[in-house]
Amino acid sequence: MERQHERLATPWAAGVAGVVFAILMAAAMVLMRIALPGGNGGADVTVDAGQRSAVRTALELLPFAGIAFLWFMGAVREHAGEVEDRFVSTVFLGSGLIFVATLFGAAAAAGTVLDESQQHPPFGRHFAYALLTTYAMRMAAVFIITTSTIGRRRGALPRLLVALGYLAGLTLLVVGADVPWSELVFPAWALLLSLNILRGRRPAGSPPAASA
Repeated sequence: MERQHERLATPWAAGVAGVVFAILMAAAMVLMRIALPGGNGGADVTVDAGQRSAVRTALELLPFAGIAFLWFMGAVREHAGEVEDRFVSTVFLGSGLIFVATLFGAAAAAGTVLDESQQHPPFGRHFAYALLTTYAMRMAAVFIITTSTIGRRRGALPRLLVALGYLAGLTLLVVGADVPWSELVFPAWALLLSLNILRGRRPAGSPPAASA
């Protein structure tokens, strides 16, 4: 009975953590984009007090977004790990961990903007955007594709969500760095997946557990 309760709690934990991650990540990305719209530009742009405040708020949100993502990833992996092959599981785990590492690296680089003056080139700003849009989003793409593959093989995800996952992964993998705001694709996909998990965590008409 206790084991059955753990199994029911695992999808719930994954769904809630995914929703928290999606909201925090999207909010942080929007704040960063609004505060530093010229992240990849070559011009030296002065950062005013309002922009610094937005960056500071985004940096405060990102650690909690990363923690929620780790919880989300761990719950999903535990839910599907017993039946998934090692290759897909390894890629799933590796891409998720590298995504969090590059996300925190981008946050650390963006934090240098708070100390930059008009006389110094915005190296931290450019470096943060490179980490986020080029490297973190590539790892996010791999994570989306592997998660969609696991869901397709197990039959745990609707075909439409699987198709959207592959489309989102390919978008981030191929054109993500060249399209502004495309990084919001990842939290949007995570939100859809989490809501699907929460909706289906207690299937109707499930047979009762057999007694020993």
